[in-house]
Amino acid sequence: MPELPEVETVRDGLARWVTGRTVATVEVRHPRAIRRHLPGADDFAARLVGTTVRAVSRRGKYLWLPLEADGVASGDCLVGHLGMSGQLLMQPADAPDEKHLHVRVRFADDGPELRFVDQRTFGGLLLDRLVPTTDRPDEHLPAQIAHIARDPLDPRFDDRLFTARLRTKRTAIKRALLDQTLVSGIGNIYADESLWRARLHGERAGQALTRPRVGDLLAHVRAVLGDAIRAGGTSFDALYVNVNGQSGYFDRSLNVYGQEGRPCPRCGTPVRRSSFMNRSSFFCPRCQPAPRRRTGPAS
Repeated sequence: MPELPEVETVRDGLARWVTGRTVATVEVRHPRAIRRHLPGADDFAARLVGTTVRAVSRRGKYLWLPLEADGVASGDCLVGHLGMSGQLLMQPADAPDEKHLHVRVRFADDGPELRFVDQRTFGGLLLDRLVPTTDRPDEHLPAQIAHIARDPLDPRFDDRLFTARLRTKRTAIKRALLDQTLVSGIGNIYADESLWRARLHGERAGQALTRPRVGDLLAHVRAVLGDAIRAGGTSFDALYVNVNGQSGYFDRSLNVYGQEGRPCPRCGTPVRRSSFMNRSSFFCPRCQPAPRRRTGPAS
């Protein structure tokens, strides 16, 4: 599933291609692509046509395009989630349709059109209302994602609040990093890479970390996410591409994720894989020693 670096790469591309453009026509080719827009395809298209894209924003793994009508902010936004294989592509109008093209948006200037393509149909689009955030009434985001925490690259991310909340949790640190109500945008790949850089085992309890240790972890998370964004994200196959159809290349820089049996770049110990929430965790057993398990008194 695309994580923050991939979604930010798409956001940046969309911002350059669609900001300030007015929607001319909307074609919904697969109803599942807008299943979260409960009024249906006709309402979705009718409400989008004639609106102008003001900007392209992101929180965690979600994108949204604030809209205006007749030069005035409408309070509506187009929300997008890529799911497992969703792609938001900018294509010339005469380009052949993709096999899994589900939504097409054409603009009044007859320039490149926006296409939502999704092989596995776990992603989707919807129209939503913008509401004030709980911590900043002057800042707005879609009502559908109001529960999602800020991500570590957000200028208003509160390190002290994150640290305080994390240190009250008995849950494993990797599970906490994937908790979108605590911190957003971090998925399996970047959690493993950040924990490796911080020399922390994913099963360490959040409450076992000191404040300086949490600060160090956050610094590594930000470094990993920043490196991945500069590389255009991570592409293991053709399912993730940017708006121009190009793959990211951060997979060439992965230290532990997907590297089972290969030597740790830091110490040479073979990387191990373990099961985690129906997925896999990758770590160096020497650089990231597992926490000691508490044992009860002998019976």
